[in-house]
Amino acid sequence: MRDQGWSPYEAVLGDELWSLHPRLRTYFSVIADGCEGVGEGVFATVGTPRRWLHPFIRALAPSDVVFPVWEKNVPFTVINSAVVVNGKPAVAAERRFHLAGGDRVMRDLIVRTSAGLVDVLGRRRRIRVQLETQVIEGELRMRSRRVELRIASWHIRLFGPLAPGVELTERFSHTDGRQHVTVEIRVPLLGKVYEYEGSFAYEIRSGDR
Repeated sequence: MRDQGWSPYEAVLGDELWSLHPRLRTYFSVIADGCEGVGEGVFATVGTPRRWLHPFIRALAPSDVVFPVWEKNVPFTVINSAVVVNGKPAVAAERRFHLAGGDRVMRDLIVRTSAGLVDVLGRRRRIRVQLETQVIEGELRMRSRRVELRIASWHIRLFGPLAPGVELTERFSHTDGRQHVTVEIRVPLLGKVYEYEGSFAYEIRSGDR
């Protein structure tokens, strides 16, 4: 593992980072001081078509993690910022979904731990996902190994037939020259319960906006 001065992705991937497509390396490499990574694109789908799940999503999930919707062709913006957490480099991300009912924001924080990458979700950081990373044919694929819910000062592992599993793929398409992202959440008893999938253009910009 690398030390400070590297992004958490670089710290965990090591030499595998160089197996990613060059555009993806830009996305997952360290963001220079005074800059931020900005992506703008369109999600082909957001949410779940199983409308009976919407009340459960609304009641159980933090409002800045997943949304009780099913929409297509949703414009979005992602802003990645380099931060330091407990003396270690991390990436704070804000994804703004321009939904029909108004903008909604998903927030998460990627940190590196002794167990690998961990994605801490929501402004209040109530959900923590340990991620297994793999580079395959220039793509980065991540799969959850453990999902925890924070209650007060305790992190409770979710397990059993209703425990969520997360899969994420980041790839570059030569067909349209854009970065593509696919995220799926599944539970054993129900199958796929949430998704978003789309493409975007990404660049490093000065943080003085």
